Amino acid sequence: MRFGTTAIHAGQRPDPTTGAIMTPIYCTSTYVQEYPAVVKDGYDYSRGKNPTRTALEENLAGLEGARHGLSFSSGLAAIHAVVTALVGPGERILCGNDLYGGTLRLLRRVFVPQGVRVDVVDTTDAAAVKTALSAGPARLLWLETPTNPLLRITDLAQVARLAHAAGAKVACDNTFATPFLQNPLALGCDVVVHSVTKYLGGHSDVIGGAVMLDDDDLAARIRFLQFAIGAVPGPQDCFLVLRGTKTLHVRMERHCHNARHLAKHLAGHGRVRKVYYPGLERHPGHAVAARQMRDFGGMISFVLDGSVEDGMRFTTKTRLFALAESLGGVESLIEHPPSMTHASIAAEERRAAGLDDGLIRLSVGIEDLDDLLEDLEQAFAQV
Repeated sequence: MRFGTTAIHAGQRPDPTTGAIMTPIYCTSTYVQEYPAVVKDGYDYSRGKNPTRTALEENLAGLEGARHGLSFSSGLAAIHAVVTALVGPGERILCGNDLYGGTLRLLRRVFVPQGVRVDVVDTTDAAAVKTALSAGPARLLWLETPTNPLLRITDLAQVARLAHAAGAKVACDNTFATPFLQNPLALGCDVVVHSVTKYLGGHSDVIGGAVMLDDDDLAARIRFLQFAIGAVPGPQDCFLVLRGTKTLHVRMERHCHNARHLAKHLAGHGRVRKVYYPGLERHPGHAVAARQMRDFGGMISFVLDGSVEDGMRFTTKTRLFALAESLGGVESLIEHPPSMTHASIAAEERRAAGLDDGLIRLSVGIEDLDDLLEDLEQAFAQV
């Protein structure tokens, strides 16, 4: 099936009891057993398995073209399970130098105290990745592309080959791109992670995470952690994400359309010093993005030509772009990463990685484009 059909039908079957076309919300903690330890279809306790979650996991696997899909209570819970399954004390993780702040906080403040070594590298530079891999054995290379918040692009096929040659597994956080725009497994990655809170859910009403992969043994290890630790989504959350994935393809087309036009407008604006959007030809990763993505996404970052205070004040002047963390919902959001989503990263490190103190990040929604343009212009006029 093609993507739009898969989004609507993968993992979805009419309810065998009533014929209901929508997957029911199975609000149950336990299941009646036919005989001690004899259970129907593996359902004995909902921390281990729930029919609504099963439907979601099969749907997510279908979207990424994966053999296995596993859902979690948050994106960070999904990341925690992957790292725990792959990396132990005394072993090393190599990750990008432009990551979601929560990911870096998890790696450094949870895994480093457990004896895991975490090193960062500019993953857009294949030579730098090769050098970093040769500096010592790494169990895992952790990637984002496009990155959060600077929208940097990593050539997934190239760095995956380098990592595998060095004996490392490759995990890619595909939250910004979504399975509609990019499929890291097909480009050589071993694991794909999503915050389903974002575009997959799409309506800013649920928190969740997901892991998709082909490796049977690794999937079994992660599934054990899912059961043993218990960071699983409830059936209502699974239902909400399933509702969201059904319209992912049509929403992403509109997100990309609006972002592309806003990025071009901002790039020619007299009050904007710099725009980060891979759909702009001047973006250093444009050629790679055009090759490995189907479109360029709905996220834009830019630096206002003014003081840091001007940039922060700008985020309070928009009317349609709501000042809030998160992204990927149908509504447009605006935020100041240095003081919000990336506040846990030291200022010196942020600046060294190119994350300007005055950076502004837009999650471009699916409203009418002209209304979004007018909203930004009236905000510029006030600052």
